[in-house]
Amino acid sequence: MNEGDLDTPDVRIQLLGPVQLVVDGRPVPVGGPGVRGLLALLARDVNKVVTLDDIIDALWGHDPPATARTIVHGNVSHLRRVLRSVYGPTGAERSGAVRVRTTPNGYQLAADPERVDVHRARALLNRAAAAAPARRAELLREALALWHGRVLGGVPRPLAVPELEELRQAVHRARVDADLELGRHAELIAELAPLVRENPADERTVGQLMLALYRAGRRADALDVYRQVSRQVTDRLGLDPGPELRALHDRLLQDDLAEPAGTGRVVPAQLPAAVPRLTGREVELAWLDRLRAGAGEGGPAVGVVTGPPGVGKSAMVVWWAHRAAAAFPDGVLFAALRGFDPRQPASRPAEVLTHFLTGLGVAGPDVPERLPERLALYRSLLAGRRMLVLLDDARSAEQVRPLLPTGGGSVAVVTSRARLDGLVASNAARVRTLDVLPAAAAVGMIEELAGPGEGRARLAELCGYLPLALRIAGARLAAGPHWAADDLLAELANERTRLAALDLDGTDTSVRAALDVSCRGLPGELAETLRVLGALAVDSAGPYLVAAVCDIGVPEARRRLRALAAQHLLAEPRRDGFVPHDLVRLYVRELAEAELDAEALTEVLARSLRYHRAVADRARRRLLRIVDPLDFTDLLPDAAVPPLADVDQALEWFAGEWANVVATIRQAMAAGRYEEAWQLARVAHTYQVVRSCWDEWWELVELGLTAARESGSALGRCWLLISRCAVALTFGLDEGSLTDAQEALEIARDLGDDRLVISAEIHLGCALTQWERYDEAIASLRRAIEETERLGDLALRGQALNNCAEAEKRSGRLAEAIGHQFGALEIDRTLGDDGYAVVSLNNLAELHLAIGAHEEAERYAEEAIELAEARGFTLQEGVARRTLGRTLRARGDFAGAREQLIVSLELHERVNPKLVDDIRNEISELPPFGT
Repeated sequence: MNEGDLDTPDVRIQLLGPVQLVVDGRPVPVGGPGVRGLLALLARDVNKVVTLDDIIDALWGHDPPATARTIVHGNVSHLRRVLRSVYGPTGAERSGAVRVRTTPNGYQLAADPERVDVHRARALLNRAAAAAPARRAELLREALALWHGRVLGGVPRPLAVPELEELRQAVHRARVDADLELGRHAELIAELAPLVRENPADERTVGQLMLALYRAGRRADALDVYRQVSRQVTDRLGLDPGPELRALHDRLLQDDLAEPAGTGRVVPAQLPAAVPRLTGREVELAWLDRLRAGAGEGGPAVGVVTGPPGVGKSAMVVWWAHRAAAAFPDGVLFAALRGFDPRQPASRPAEVLTHFLTGLGVAGPDVPERLPERLALYRSLLAGRRMLVLLDDARSAEQVRPLLPTGGGSVAVVTSRARLDGLVASNAARVRTLDVLPAAAAVGMIEELAGPGEGRARLAELCGYLPLALRIAGARLAAGPHWAADDLLAELANERTRLAALDLDGTDTSVRAALDVSCRGLPGELAETLRVLGALAVDSAGPYLVAAVCDIGVPEARRRLRALAAQHLLAEPRRDGFVPHDLVRLYVRELAEAELDAEALTEVLARSLRYHRAVADRARRRLLRIVDPLDFTDLLPDAAVPPLADVDQALEWFAGEWANVVATIRQAMAAGRYEEAWQLARVAHTYQVVRSCWDEWWELVELGLTAARESGSALGRCWLLISRCAVALTFGLDEGSLTDAQEALEIARDLGDDRLVISAEIHLGCALTQWERYDEAIASLRRAIEETERLGDLALRGQALNNCAEAEKRSGRLAEAIGHQFGALEIDRTLGDDGYAVVSLNNLAELHLAIGAHEEAERYAEEAIELAEARGFTLQEGVARRTLGRTLRARGDFAGAREQLIVSLELHERVNPKLVDDIRNEISELPPFGT
């Protein structure tokens, strides 16, 4: 593996259940049933060409819609876009990346077959055939774990394929055979008996159950199974059992298959009661099943289930253990280690060993007094046994290690709020982090306690889908009158009363109490960091921001954040991006308000504003040439800001931090820091020029303009009016654009700032163009061009030329427009400004289309698309694809035009819905396929 492969995402495709694209262990949305159906078809025949006709037949059968081909083309484009978003702008071309290829006959999914669960299951079945029994059983358990629900779930009904069920049966039967060879009779009886009751005609399974019963010393029960099955099949189908089953019955009658019975040792069964129902944990339960299947001769399997307080770790593990107990014929040991119990000290290994030894049949007087002898006896008793050891609520790896089993067939499962990384290093433990419940399962938990009713989905959302909070909300509803739901919703909707609403009166059950236990025991520097995070309005925090607001180095900030994540007070969904659960966020905000004085809170906000202005200003200078005079790049040294070496890193920073930037502006305004608020809004404006999104951009400039007015800054008002005019121009809004440009020009002239006057003049010209006042627009823009020549300002000259070309194009002065547009593109390239170059290239494509130079128009449009795709300029790509679609339509390539317009439609739906209907109309006006 080369160094570049280390960051390549692990992409998997699941067909043996709901069809999903899974990236680094997490499902990624791929679209509706049609897109999932397309993915399933291509993945089922991975690396083979699937024809367009076969896709249509599979998805719609004999009655496809008239637009079936268009829909498939659109779904292919959508699927490619999803894969590009997974791998990044250039990653999709890496060796080993999953991608969709177009061929003359159809489409092909290029991927390693092992990335598709169907093909992995077949490969595991083939490998198991030549393996020893223990290894064979392990491989087949791994294969079976790939099934997780109805196969090909969420796709059009005609896609159901019986061969996938046949594959599952083949894997299951082979695994049962391997377990029979290994003597796992008791667990097989528990597994096979329900299957035989459900389908007595499955003679292979019937025979396996009869063998398991016989070898467990239950010969009479094995013969009784044969009699019952024989009678049922004869009554239902009028058939006798097959020759193989009859032969097995005869051998059992002759008693020639007997094996030794058990040893008669004490079999502990220490599990506490389980919750009556567990939902939403199918993936995690499958992980525990795989952990159990991985226990082999090399040593016990050790799993750590970790997660934040209240997420339901203990409930899930105990529920699974009850279901899996039959797989451990030598018993189950359970201990509550009280690692995070505020009412009593953590359990010591010595006292837990006493509890385990007595459970294994050792009389009290025979338990050794000294810990080493006690530990030696424990290990001796477990040697050779297949046991399950559950260690609940551990505080540290040191507390757990002496309690782990030693037998190769045993499994230990540990739950903890801490990650217990030490067990990974010393005992090869596998770690699974438990997250909050899926939305549907969360609603189900409330309904299980309180019954169905209005507002259950909203209640679950306000509880953050955290099981502890859900149980408290459900209990409160169950105990209250019919109108309690509205009261509870009101309490939870108010962030100031939400935590109080999640207390149960008269009990110790409380979300706040659970968080107190985790937070109050933190080391001093971690507690300080948590308080500072509570004083910020941001949704997430990285090491550079924390370093700035805590006045520490970036490595130390990263260490603190990861230590808090190890305690599950924060999560790290993306590298160096740490977020708290909603209820944790409210808790740490209360903590900050209670424990930080006014001076400290003011200093935290000041440092946050300094950080965001410094980094946003540095980032924007990688995206576009900057024409305003604001410069905050020297507020922080280079080592204190994230890497922003190129356009991609700048875009990545803005995309990841956008919510934080807006939240920081709002927090600054609430604190009366209006000057810093409008400055941050203006420097962030540049990102929206490049990656325009209507809602985000409009919110930003409205906040910035309000802050500028409140601050009394004429300069701020002028630049934010220019920003708001730019939004209106970008999205084709007449209202306000001309008024804003005129007001900005008046302020600029009053201030006597030549560059500011030129910027306002350019925007005035653009607004006049939008109002179709072309002569005035061109006059205004030519004045701006002359002024830039006088000042020698290349950046503003490029803007003026570009917008003058647009006005001339709309007025029909195409030759002049082309000349000015070439001049603008030359400046864009001289300054290395891809954001403006994309616009210039698209404008040249539109101009050449207008004069009938279709070949040149296609070339410029494709160049604009290529640059926009590479830089992630979503809106500009959508505009350029629309231009290319129109060009292809003019050349008579209606299929190509349709494909480009469909992709343009998808892009506009994401960032500029106002043009969606127009693009749909263009698609509908194209001639149908085949004409």
